[in-house]
Amino acid sequence: MFRSRAKEEKAPTADKAQVTLSKQTRDPQAPKGRPTPKRSEAQSQRRSVASTPTNRKEAAKRQREDRRTALARQRQALADGDERYLPARDKGPVRKFARNWVDSRYNVAEFFLPLAVVILVLSVVRVPAIQSIALLLWLIVIVLIVLDAAVSGFRLKKRLKERFPDGNTRGAVAYALMRSLQMRRLRLPKPQVKRGERP
Repeated sequence: MFRSRAKEEKAPTADKAQVTLSKQTRDPQAPKGRPTPKRSEAQSQRRSVASTPTNRKEAAKRQREDRRTALARQRQALADGDERYLPARDKGPVRKFARNWVDSRYNVAEFFLPLAVVILVLSVVRVPAIQSIALLLWLIVIVLIVLDAAVSGFRLKKRLKERFPDGNTRGAVAYALMRSLQMRRLRLPKPQVKRGERP
C-alpha cells in the first residue's frame, strides 16, 4: 500500500533478466572447461555415488561392517602369518625375524604360568616347610627369568645388527621379550618355525 512505485517497477525486470540468463544455452562450439571422462571413470563414479550411504545410520552400519571384515582378516593373518594384514606392531622383516628367533628356542619365561600355578598350590598348603620351599621356588623362577631375558636380549640385539645393519631395529628386542613371556601355543602370530630350527 505504501510501497514506492520505483521498486515495484524494478523488481519484475530483475526477475525477467534472471530468467533470460538461466534459459540461455551454451554455445555448442564453446569449450566446457574440463575433458570428457572415459567410460570406465564415469562408471566407477556412478558406482561410488550409488554405494555412498544416504544417511548417518547407514554410514555407521557400513563402518561397523568394514571394521568387522578388517578384524576378521587380521585374525586370519595372525593365525597363518600373512604379512599383508598383520597389525602394525607385527609387520616387517625385523619383527618377523625376532618372532622366529624367539619361537626357535626354549625360554624360561614361557613356563612361568604353569610354574606359578604349582607354586601357588604349594604356598596354600599349611605346612611351614612346603611354604618355605614355595617361596624359594618363586625367587629361583624370577631370577632365572631375568637372567634368561638379559642373555636373550643381548644375543638377539647382536643377531639383529648382523642381519639388518641398515634397518630400523628399534623396539624389536622388547617385542621379542614380550613374546617370550607367552606360552608357545598361545602366541600370535602363530609360530612359523620349529624349536631348534635356525630362523
